Amino acid sequence: MSGERDLTRIAWDDFHALDVVDKAAYLEENGREFHVLLAQQFNRRRLEELGSLATQIRRISKQEAGMTFLRGLMPNQRAMLYFSQPSSRTFLSFCAACQILGVNVGEVRDTATSSEFKGESQEDSVRTFSSYFDLIIMRSQIGGLAERMAWLLSNTDRPVPIVNAGSGKDQHPTQALLDIYTLQRSFERQGGIDGKTVVFVGDLARGRTVRSLAWLLTTYEQVRMLFVAPRELQIGEDILALLDAAGVNVELSDDLERAIPQADAVYMTRIQDEWDKAGESSRIDTRRFCFRREYLALLRPHGVIMHPFPRRQEIDVAVDEDPRAVYWRQMRNGMWIRTALIASIFGKEAAIRGYEA
Repeated sequence: MSGERDLTRIAWDDFHALDVVDKAAYLEENGREFHVLLAQQFNRRRLEELGSLATQIRRISKQEAGMTFLRGLMPNQRAMLYFSQPSSRTFLSFCAACQILGVNVGEVRDTATSSEFKGESQEDSVRTFSSYFDLIIMRSQIGGLAERMAWLLSNTDRPVPIVNAGSGKDQHPTQALLDIYTLQRSFERQGGIDGKTVVFVGDLARGRTVRSLAWLLTTYEQVRMLFVAPRELQIGEDILALLDAAGVNVELSDDLERAIPQADAVYMTRIQDEWDKAGESSRIDTRRFCFRREYLALLRPHGVIMHPFPRRQEIDVAVDEDPRAVYWRQMRNGMWIRTALIASIFGKEAAIRGYEA
């Protein structure tokens, strides 16, 4: 890495102590992403660039010649998918993104099958991966682990990039990218994301997708956010402070039925009871925080319903047939935006934009 501010020029304790906005300044190389760890790395210009690149990749891939071109972009690159926390959609979309670009993939999805089972530290495991692979995509229940590993590798003789595919309860930046991309495409005929109202519903205290997306929405103008949740699961004060500093119009509520008619997008989430310590989630009444079929009549004609998945009972399956339910498209968008991100990390944007069928 190079530049006045990168991870080789700051001690770990100093980097770790920074707020997320200041951390983001250390994660670029030559004007583009190197490590992708935080939603705060992305400004509006970059979100629109990545969105348009993802759309270009989609168009190219529709033809056999285009897919051959894409697969020929990075056949000499290798990516490690290090997923020590369970995942299906995020893992598979990253795997598919790598395959689209011709990237060879390795994986560790259970530390019981790695040397960590024998007591190897995560630091040593990641340094081992960096010896064999050119990119490490990692998902962990441990908050901040991806940041720690990025700093570590940046201070070795093989500083391969790390992409955070979910870190504890705090960050899921690539989920936020696919959520923004879904909103970009959903509202491209309604003036874009500016001025829209987004209603977040469910377990907002522990939902890292909500935390990351809420920040990215601050890069757009006059976006209003409603957070609808039981008191025990309402959005955290740290996020509210960031939104307040950004001048966002925010409202907290426990009334989903009242919020839906105001929504341009309803972002549903499940209860994150994997973080429970003593089954406390089971004692919270969440029945009023489910999107029922009859609520479709309350939703604006151009409104959309989103969900990062997996879902349980928080969306009636009858809602799936409504064209405003975009969560299946949202999921597929993850593959395209992650393809665009990987291509960008390795400097392939110009080649993709210059492609002619």
